[in-house]
Amino acid sequence: MEIDAKSRAQLWLDYNIDDASKSEIRALLEDPDQSNLVDSFYKELEFGTGGLRGIMGIGSNRMNVYTIAKATQGLANYLKKSFPNQLIKVVVAHDSRNNSPLFAQTTANVFSANGIQVYMFKELRPTPQLSFAIRHFGCQSGVVVTASHNPKEYNGYKAYWEDGAQITPPHDNNVIKEVNAIQDIAAIDIKGNPALIEYLEHGIDDIYLDKLLELALSKDLTKKHHDLKIVFSSIHGTGITLVPKILKKMGFTNVNIVEEQAEPDGNFPTVVYPNPEETEAMSMALNQATKIDADIIMATDPDSDRVGIGVKDNTGRFILLNGNQTACLLINYYLLRLKETGKTPDNGYIVKTIVTTDLIERIAAGYGVQCYETLTGFKYIATLIRSLEGKEKYIIGGEESYGYLIGDDVRDKDAIASCAIIAEMAAYCKEKGLSIYNMLENIYTEFGMNLESLFSITKKGKEGADAIAKMMDDLRKNTPESINGSKVLRVIDYLSLEDKDMVTGNIKKVDQPVSNVLQLYLKDGSKISARPSGTEPKIKFYFSVQNLQTDASNLESIKQGLESKLESLKSSLSI
Repeated sequence: MEIDAKSRAQLWLDYNIDDASKSEIRALLEDPDQSNLVDSFYKELEFGTGGLRGIMGIGSNRMNVYTIAKATQGLANYLKKSFPNQLIKVVVAHDSRNNSPLFAQTTANVFSANGIQVYMFKELRPTPQLSFAIRHFGCQSGVVVTASHNPKEYNGYKAYWEDGAQITPPHDNNVIKEVNAIQDIAAIDIKGNPALIEYLEHGIDDIYLDKLLELALSKDLTKKHHDLKIVFSSIHGTGITLVPKILKKMGFTNVNIVEEQAEPDGNFPTVVYPNPEETEAMSMALNQATKIDADIIMATDPDSDRVGIGVKDNTGRFILLNGNQTACLLINYYLLRLKETGKTPDNGYIVKTIVTTDLIERIAAGYGVQCYETLTGFKYIATLIRSLEGKEKYIIGGEESYGYLIGDDVRDKDAIASCAIIAEMAAYCKEKGLSIYNMLENIYTEFGMNLESLFSITKKGKEGADAIAKMMDDLRKNTPESINGSKVLRVIDYLSLEDKDMVTGNIKKVDQPVSNVLQLYLKDGSKISARPSGTEPKIKFYFSVQNLQTDASNLESIKQGLESKLESLKSSLSI
């Protein structure tokens, strides 16, 4: 593979690329430590669950102007084959990351050079607004330049189809074939046709936000509790452009911005990881909320498709909720308000991913609403929404990784809409004399308690990818008979699409796309899922435990017992 990397690097030197890039390649070739060369050139960047994503730098396995141009040319070629004899239109957007404006402009230029009409956001904007704009303008595709919540060294390229959803099979694989068929990246026109690029002004903001306002179910309560104390952080990302605006449109008048993190900045100077899942990234918001005795904390990731929240527990101390807890709260609140207002659709349904808490299924059942499961990645939720259009009514959905979608005008997770409804939920709780934490306790009392934990192992570069592949292979070949003293009753392998009963040996076919995921179901109700990330050099292990016999008087002891069980479960798997 090292020889292949050298050959590919030499091929790039033969291209008519800029001199600075050539100098970087020569330095890699001359470096006695060839690991950087191998990591930069051992393969082409591929579409995963989130599109194209990688470390910025020179190389075929890096994010740079040339890999961006190549991906866009491949996508343009596929679009022209998929939509022959018509004017093809796309939307292009970008987040606050370093090089995002350059990469977005490169994307727009290549599309326009291919005779494709481009609607380009003039300034940084959230990913969900890109999804919305694709359908609003009747486009066939769209691209947002972002690496979501990854560290500052990363950037990415999310490609979307005409329904506003991220590209799924077979389109993603077909685009890759088109990309791989391109022999000379220097032949790609990155200057473009300015006449085919229309820069979007702020009018599209109001159209999008007004559509989100239609999702509100407690307008009277948001008006009554307009002075609810909200602390919001955009963590140097795009959330600052629209979250304060949607909260103002909702009627909230006491929104406190974490100013130290309000300026969009691809270096993310106040955090290690710009990820609302990380306590460190939320620390400034927590401090500010404590000082002003806020009602709720909200923070979005750089491209504003994820949101993390903080609430006060029963002692008055602020705690951060995880993605599963927030998903349960949002889904329960929305279904509750639909029921209270008589607006629950007869054919309504919600969606969760296979690694998201099973408590959501019980909540849906409690309200008489169908709950569907999809593979990890919001594009699969969007695919399901599209397949059920005109047959059933999508209500709300979510995944454990802090992504939620209310309504279907957007076809990707939407932190802007989520912030609006989370704030509305806080106003509802205040009206009822409850805290949000109390609402979560009520959910546990009514539907049982689930606790989840995510354990990730990072393995970078080619060696890391090989190590992750071996871990999955070993788990498949040597599946334990019992874990933490509980027998493994069922194994679902989404790679072979087999659902195996470990007691009888019976095998059922799984009705999902192929994915490298393995799930183990234990006799005591615990569940373990193993999944290599599609967007990061990680393998993720999801652990879930449950207790269905809960009541208000023993929630804390049950929680402590489940936390202990989670730790034992992780130790027993020996990862």
